[in-house]
Amino acid sequence: MTQRPEYLEGAGGVIASRRILDGTARLAWAVRERSVNPQDNGWRFFSDADDDEYLNDASNLAVADFNTVARIEPAVIGIYSLPVGADLQLVRDGDRRRWVDNHTGAEVAL
Repeated sequence: MTQRPEYLEGAGGVIASRRILDGTARLAWAVRERSVNPQDNGWRFFSDADDDEYLNDASNLAVADFNTVARIEPAVIGIYSLPVGADLQLVRDGDRRRWVDNHTGAEVAL
């Protein structure tokens, strides 16, 4: 059995769109909320295909390990330590990925 990489040891759990986890859509949005329990690191990840109707159905969201999401989209590793209140969009420019703050429109310096 091949061991999957753990990018951040003990990184905790997140809530993620099932579309990200099953590969039917790409991660596009990241929001950090207050943790709801000690295992929760507060990150919430949403896909480029999610809309309000989809997100209003709790069964479309899943608890996942942060490292699971990082294996799907490694760009999340750079934002792990951002504070509660972070509200970001992942912008893809060819092979380059960058995070933009949804409040200011500025690129997030990592």
